[in-house]
Amino acid sequence: MLYFAYGSNLNHFQMKRRCKDSVFLKKINLKNFRLTFRSKYRAADIEYKKNSIVPGGLFEISKTDEKKLDVYEDFPKLYKKYYFHYYGKKVMTYTMVNKSPFKFPTERYLNVVKRGYRDCKLKNQYLKKALNNQ
Repeated sequence: MLYFAYGSNLNHFQMKRRCKDSVFLKKINLKNFRLTFRSKYRAADIEYKKNSIVPGGLFEISKTDEKKLDVYEDFPKLYKKYYFHYYGKKVMTYTMVNKSPFKFPTERYLNVVKRGYRDCKLKNQYLKKALNNQ
């Protein structure tokens, strides 16, 4: 199955630790969404925003990996699954159930996300916009 990562799961080391079968395929953009950070965990989330994009990593994951991600993402309480199509293929990602106000991420979490941006060769401008709550 295809999985779209946009937060700490972009970090290849962390993703491999969580999902041993995962394979990074390539970077892609999710259109009409923007990146933000929220909840008591100050974690990454996506929300609808016309003409905006969220860069991320496309991974191939196994059913076992999906079950592990479900636990990690506290599905279905904290995150719910969101599906979209990329060149005719179904892709799964997570989006927060409760759209609470913006909360700046912790330094530790942000460093994991920044490393993921480097691992996936993503442009930092979208991360910077999210951190400025734009």
